Amino acid sequence: MEDDDMYSSGTPSIDTPEVDEAAYDQQLSSLRTYLTSVPYECESVQDMEAKLEYIVGRIAICAKTKNWLVLTTWDGMLQCWLLMRYPISKVLRAKIVRLYYELCLLPGIEPRVIRSWADMLSRLLSNKPGMKRKLEAWDLQLSWQNLWKVLQRELWPKKRIQDSSRNVVNILLYVAELCKRYYPATEIPNMLSTFLPLFTKDTYLTMIPVITSFIPPTHCHLYLPPLLKIWEAFNSTVVDDRLLELVGDLSEEHVAGQAGDAGEEGGARWKDVGIWSQEQWTFLMGKALGSMNVPVGATRGASTTGGHADSMADRQSLRIKKSISRPSALARMIVYSMSADGPVREDSVTPPSGSGSESVAGYLAGSEALDSLDRLITSTESFFHPSNSGPWTTSLTGFVHRLASEFSKRWNEERQDACKTPVAHRLTPAIRRAFVSMLRTPALLAMFSKDQISMSYAQGTLRALAFLEPNNIMPELLERAYSGLEVVNETHRTTAVLSMLSGVSLPLVSEQVWLGGQKHVVPLLELCLPGIDLNDHVKTVCAAMFIVATVQHIKIGDLSIHQSGLPLTSDTPPEELMDVDGDSRLPDTLEAGGPALDRDEERALVRESTAGFADWVTSLFRRVLALYENLPEEGGKKGMTGGKQEESVLKSIKSTLDVVCLHLSDQLFDLVLKLVYDYGTTNAKSNAVRAFGQLIACLARVKPQQTIDKFLPFCVMQIREELKHGASSVRTTSAHTAVPSDTTLHWNLSILRGCLGYGGSALLKHKKEVLDLLSLLVDKTKNERGYNSTGRLITRILHTLGGVYPLNSRFVNTEEWNDPVFNQDHNVHWGRLYESKDVKIEWHFPKDEEITFILEILDTIGETALSKVEALLELSSGLDNVSRNDFCRYINVARSIWSGLPTFYKEGVKDVANPCIDNVTEVAGLLVTSLDVNAGFTLVDPSDPRYRKVAEARGRYGRIIHRAALALRESQQGEDHIDVVVAVAKSIDVFLLNYGMTRGNFDSLQKNFSQARELHRMWPKQRQNSRLVWVKRAQVYHSGRVYMYALYRRRSELDDTLLQDLMELSLSSYTRVRRQSQAILHNICGYYVRSTRFMLPTLFNALGKGNDPDRMKGALYVLWNKGIASYTLADRIFHGKYLIALLECQHQEKPSIQQLVASLAHDCLVHLSEEAIHTDSYTEETPAIDAVLDDLEVEFTPSVINQDLLREAIQKAATRASERESAYQQTLSSILSLALKSTTHWRYVQMAVRFMYGLLRRDMHTPPVLAQFLLENTVSPHATIRTYSQRAVVKLCTFIKMRTYAKTSEELWLEQWRSPLQRRISVGIQNLQSLQYPPSPGGGQRDMYVDKIETGFLAWTSDLKAYLPATEASSLPEWEPHSKPALEVMDHAANDVYFEKLAQLWGQESNKNGGTTDLRSDNAVFAKTLAKMLGGSKLDSILSAIDPLLSDADKFKQRGGGEILVGLWRGSKHWPKPWSEKLWTWTMARIDKIFTQIKPDTLPFWESVFTLQLADWDPRRNRLLVDWILGLPLEFHGDSAFEMSKTLSMFAVLVDCLGPRFSGKADHYFQLCIANANTGYAEIRAHIAQLLYVLLRCKWQPSYLSADAFVQACVNSDDPLRIREAPYLDRVSNIVQELQVWKEQRLPPPRVSQSQYDKVGLTLLQWIWVSSYGPQACMTFPYITAMLPEILVMTELSDSTELQTYSSAVLYVLSAVTPPVEYIERILVIYVDALKSAKSWRIRLNVLPSLVVFFFRNLLSIPDQSISAIMDVLLNCLADENVEVREMSSKVLSGLVRCSQRQKIVPLKNRFVALARKTKLPSRQDPQYADKLRTLHSAILGICALMESFPYSVEKWMPPLTEVLARHSTDPPPVSTTIRKCASEFKKTHQDTWHKDQQAFNEDQLQDLSTMLVGTSYYA
Repeated sequence: MEDDDMYSSGTPSIDTPEVDEAAYDQQLSSLRTYLTSVPYECESVQDMEAKLEYIVGRIAICAKTKNWLVLTTWDGMLQCWLLMRYPISKVLRAKIVRLYYELCLLPGIEPRVIRSWADMLSRLLSNKPGMKRKLEAWDLQLSWQNLWKVLQRELWPKKRIQDSSRNVVNILLYVAELCKRYYPATEIPNMLSTFLPLFTKDTYLTMIPVITSFIPPTHCHLYLPPLLKIWEAFNSTVVDDRLLELVGDLSEEHVAGQAGDAGEEGGARWKDVGIWSQEQWTFLMGKALGSMNVPVGATRGASTTGGHADSMADRQSLRIKKSISRPSALARMIVYSMSADGPVREDSVTPPSGSGSESVAGYLAGSEALDSLDRLITSTESFFHPSNSGPWTTSLTGFVHRLASEFSKRWNEERQDACKTPVAHRLTPAIRRAFVSMLRTPALLAMFSKDQISMSYAQGTLRALAFLEPNNIMPELLERAYSGLEVVNETHRTTAVLSMLSGVSLPLVSEQVWLGGQKHVVPLLELCLPGIDLNDHVKTVCAAMFIVATVQHIKIGDLSIHQSGLPLTSDTPPEELMDVDGDSRLPDTLEAGGPALDRDEERALVRESTAGFADWVTSLFRRVLALYENLPEEGGKKGMTGGKQEESVLKSIKSTLDVVCLHLSDQLFDLVLKLVYDYGTTNAKSNAVRAFGQLIACLARVKPQQTIDKFLPFCVMQIREELKHGASSVRTTSAHTAVPSDTTLHWNLSILRGCLGYGGSALLKHKKEVLDLLSLLVDKTKNERGYNSTGRLITRILHTLGGVYPLNSRFVNTEEWNDPVFNQDHNVHWGRLYESKDVKIEWHFPKDEEITFILEILDTIGETALSKVEALLELSSGLDNVSRNDFCRYINVARSIWSGLPTFYKEGVKDVANPCIDNVTEVAGLLVTSLDVNAGFTLVDPSDPRYRKVAEARGRYGRIIHRAALALRESQQGEDHIDVVVAVAKSIDVFLLNYGMTRGNFDSLQKNFSQARELHRMWPKQRQNSRLVWVKRAQVYHSGRVYMYALYRRRSELDDTLLQDLMELSLSSYTRVRRQSQAILHNICGYYVRSTRFMLPTLFNALGKGNDPDRMKGALYVLWNKGIASYTLADRIFHGKYLIALLECQHQEKPSIQQLVASLAHDCLVHLSEEAIHTDSYTEETPAIDAVLDDLEVEFTPSVINQDLLREAIQKAATRASERESAYQQTLSSILSLALKSTTHWRYVQMAVRFMYGLLRRDMHTPPVLAQFLLENTVSPHATIRTYSQRAVVKLCTFIKMRTYAKTSEELWLEQWRSPLQRRISVGIQNLQSLQYPPSPGGGQRDMYVDKIETGFLAWTSDLKAYLPATEASSLPEWEPHSKPALEVMDHAANDVYFEKLAQLWGQESNKNGGTTDLRSDNAVFAKTLAKMLGGSKLDSILSAIDPLLSDADKFKQRGGGEILVGLWRGSKHWPKPWSEKLWTWTMARIDKIFTQIKPDTLPFWESVFTLQLADWDPRRNRLLVDWILGLPLEFHGDSAFEMSKTLSMFAVLVDCLGPRFSGKADHYFQLCIANANTGYAEIRAHIAQLLYVLLRCKWQPSYLSADAFVQACVNSDDPLRIREAPYLDRVSNIVQELQVWKEQRLPPPRVSQSQYDKVGLTLLQWIWVSSYGPQACMTFPYITAMLPEILVMTELSDSTELQTYSSAVLYVLSAVTPPVEYIERILVIYVDALKSAKSWRIRLNVLPSLVVFFFRNLLSIPDQSISAIMDVLLNCLADENVEVREMSSKVLSGLVRCSQRQKIVPLKNRFVALARKTKLPSRQDPQYADKLRTLHSAILGICALMESFPYSVEKWMPPLTEVLARHSTDPPPVSTTIRKCASEFKKTHQDTWHKDQQAFNEDQLQDLSTMLVGTSYYA
């Protein structure tokens, strides 16, 4: 559990570095609350510091001796120490953090190990959101450069040896994110000048995560301008996610501005909205609106094209993953930007007189951020309604939930004394009220959502709002609660209401939170009882949840019979009243829906209501008993009642009864006890045995003595009677259905188990009875169910007597509960919350009498049972049925006894017989030990006779089990008695694992605690919580201490023998026995030190020849376990044995075993990384870690490092490394010799090749024999062997190259070596021009090749990587001497025959993927590697082998030849000139023929070949090829579409690969493409569109000389990335003008697609459409704006479906990309003009939907004058001649009014009503009839639009409109149909709230509504 997982201390943060002491004291006081909460003495701080010193000392020794794997085991110990919650001084913590930070940066360490260190780093820093930080920026400073150095290898790995499963990049970015606060702020400019030059169009998805992970959160003015400008220019979901998260974090971080932690220099200045300027805020809110994913208008697609743009990026950058909650980031951004920063908006719909402004002056509650949020919520409000749900519902409800949580957090933070936010910038009560009112409607709508997640989000929102403004929320919730609980037929509403009530139980029961809720408690509890219904399990669980949530805060007792003890004058003592910011909590008359009551009247009502408690409790218990009667029969393997649903119902009812019984008053408890006793003694239901026992346990937990006294005599009598008459006398050993005649016995046993489960000392009174009964039961219960029940009873009794557990978890302390004063007025204390220091917890701790009782049970029951087992084992004849049954019964008794005593005695120091230590390389003193802390064990003193007695009894139990296992193994018929064997396995399980506490139990306790804690917390630092939570916290703390004893246990000799027995059982020939034993075995490995190593020899022996197949299968399954496999493969001794054992399994032909072996072999590959062996044999120097360790030692005593141990460890370190190396060589040669055997099956050869591939290492040279084997297998007839061999050869050769060039080990592991031909050239203007192609004559650096330009998009690095050309004289590079033998062998093997064979194999048709001819990159890389390593010496053989393939018409042969050819091209990069010239001369002689042969099915393949060759190479290296492509004739109007598209494809490949180098020629080709846009071929048009996109992309290169220049430009210029420049706008504008002429010249229909207009139009539309789906979509807006009027016209051309489709698609993407702000207004002007000037009504009909989508997407950025223009044109459209246009504009108007024009409502209403009244319809014959009808329809549509603009409320101007509409409801269509549609929509949206809404209408208006609907009144 993390350090802050329990509770934050919530104290003020400290802002000066000197006060480390104060922080330490605060940790001490927090610790004290933990220590006093457990019932035993805990260690002093000094003791624990000594333990910490011991742990850190061991870690230091491991670090000094580079023993990283042992160090990770001590990490676990450090974690255990942190779990004890003792304080660490800031200085020490900072130094330990620094150590782990440095560890994470070690090169060449296994990823698994780095991940564990990163996890440790996060635990030590413990910077959880909302929690106080353990270290501030001034406590610790780290260096980011070191991490960046290591990270670069992961960001851009060498492609040839890249491992796609490797995830180190995400681990290191996680480390950066953890530590970014501790990077010095002075380094920000350096970071920017490092990262920004590396940011290009290709790397943006890599660099944005890097920048956001590294950049410190202070001084944000330095980096926000460039980041926001970059964000504006890129269309990407990943960038949106990362930067929204950053913006949210910064908003929260700098909420106090320059008064915050970062100080004046580092804090952000306040601007217009929080720390954001107006322009930035508009942009951010635009992003927020786009993130809501809501569909607007007809578009139901994704709301952004960013996701598609990201998917086009390279795979490498898509490996960087992080789950980012966008709703959470947006909520933080908005909530932490709120403050009273403007004038308050008067929320009236009439504008102030004389106001010329279009929008209302001021903001909601005077906060602009709140106002923006209001508009955002209003525009999406209708999507919260359940009838309008979809994929967007979850993100919307998640967003409001996060808003409410963040607001609660900030509101409460600002009420703390330590809050640094200046008062003027804090949230105000007015903001709080407005915020709650705004979120109330959407949350109430979503409360009934169809999906569970959205519903729970909505309920979470309502809960947070109810704490903020109970008067505003609770009355609304209660109205829905009553209506939801009273309707019977809508279960969905009932369950939603019940779970909602569970969430708001605290405001409901506590008068401190909300006065007015308590009187509703009893009525609501009564109403929820029908919810307990076995037929509807969901409803039952929800009802149970509500009862638990409510009852846990109250006392169930009748107060109406008492006189109140409180004086009438003064109310509750002042400390019990909550601070309410001055606004009275009394319910407002309007809101509460009734007259306000004062506190005394409320209390009187509550007291009266409690009279109903008695009836409610009896009804509840009767209801539960009735449910029990209807349960299905118990049965099945686990003895469950029914299925999962019934089990969940029983579980929830048990917890309900638990809480209810706990909070009953004494009178009601007696009543319930009598009721249950009467039922229990007169019934015995076989289907409710377990359930009824649980009910009794609930009673016994509260008053054990009373319950036992009541039930015990009766149960004992019944059990004796039943046993006397033969119950449970039929012997069985396996589970079966219960015998009906045994029901009464089990019923009473279950009651007894319930009674005896609690209150240890209460049993002492009945000691003799209990002992006699147990002896009788052990003797007489002979069937499996009977003796198992007896066993469970024994376990329960022992746990009750010997366990340490808290006794009372009521909502107040026990002394208070029993206080008569409290009992007279307990309603005043309902919902009481405590601070941890005020809680008094009573524990059960075993007393001497209880210990004596336990020892008696051990003696009389346990020892007797063991003696009988011993006697049975003596039987020479083996076990018959009777003795088998006896064996199972008695061993079950013994097992049950030890199951109930996990903490009864503390084991002493064990004598370890077989420590499993390799003395040559391992140090015994570094073996991890368990953390010895006090944990409340009962017997701890070995000299105590009782202790000795128990230890002896336990030892005897272990020895007897071992004897039993041995006897069963040796006996011939042994394993036929499966039940007996399984009983032995279970007994071993109890002996080895039932000590302390298991991980599973501890985890579930922790989880249970954190859930309970969150339930009552409004915000993370809340210091008060319910008493139950503090009790759970104490229990978790105690359990954590007990858990320490289960970890890192040593093995005694007896443990080893039992472990050996268990292993034998795991290899049994019976599946059931195997499975059971293996599960236990896997579990044991996690607790006992070196238990895995102890088991491995046996397991490997079981795989050898001559073993039974089942035994092999057992061993394989054990070895397949993830934990065991990863341990074995990391172990020096067994690593090789594991692999070889698998390869030797060929002897067993059983298919199931072969399948298992294949699975194991596949799964172990992940552990075969080169770093795994390097980690264990690390010899490099680690100066950074040594320096940190020296610094760390200062913090402890001089003896922190045990010098003897250190000396021994240093001596063995060298041996360890050399032994590991020799083991590695041994493993490799063994695998190779197995693979070379002629008898080895090909599948095993394949396995061996994969193993060898994994074992190849960069720091070790490869044996020649292995190199030869791998190369020979690259021409194996088996495709898979071939593939893996090729990969292995590539890896091997790459490693040779790396070893040759790397000068140091660090260069080798971080891949920072340099080729001897590599140079760095400085960046100057002249050089940049010289990079253009074709090169300008006389350009600089002619003799250098610059292959990759990885910089220069935003800014340039200071120099570029370039290569010298290889000269004639120089031959191939001189490879390192150690690898020469391997290379010579390979050179010899790669002869003419080899290449012939290779070419033949590669030219075969592939049987996979349906015969497609895609380029196989593995093959190309392999050919490239051979060319690199072997040089041109084999060139003739290779060329002669591929010549026939390239000229063959078979596409597969062409592919084989092409793959080898491109490999040769790429591999010849550094060949001497004669060789490369020879290759290119040969190539160019054949290239035309190759090109001619390309067919449609091989074109994609050849495109891949050319792409592979041209990418990342200086075009001058490829000069012949580039010039050849440029020389191909670009035709657009030829005869063959394919011939033209072939040429265009090649040209597009070239442009794409040259990128910015081609920008000089881009203009010419752009003009060429545009000039030929009128081609008649659709595919050529598609090519042109793609080319236009690529040319524009390569032209875009802002390119500043330095990062500083770019940052300056971002601050000073509006368009630093030049996305608005639009170089070809003039040309496009000219074409648009020509289009208008061409439109007139269109051909008639059948030939319409041949028209110039259609052809050019389609080309341009496709270009825009393709561009909008790319990352640079923003650059298309200048062109879209120019083309938009024509695009809108195209939507109307019904004779060309293509034009219509593409123009609609372009209009959709117009809204799916966020445009630069200045284009929004321009685009709207075009829309408005189109609506005004369009001659065709169809254009208007098409324009309106796309206008509405664009309007909503950019709602928050639209200026007032644009809105005004849209309103005017809409009002004109309402009177359009076409009825469809009129109806569409009515819809648009209603949305517009709702979102942004509320101040226009009254003038519009008056206008429409006046028009409707003025317009009188003449007779149909009248010539003016049509005009008048249209005018009337427009008025009616306007009124309906206003009605529909507020779908979920009734505004005060609405009811009078019904009269106008009703008057016209019988008019001719379309008037009457419009009115009817409006009325039915109104009915649908107001259904939920009609009980309240109808009060706004008078009777006439209700009648009018009914008339509008036509027919009988729905509302009457």
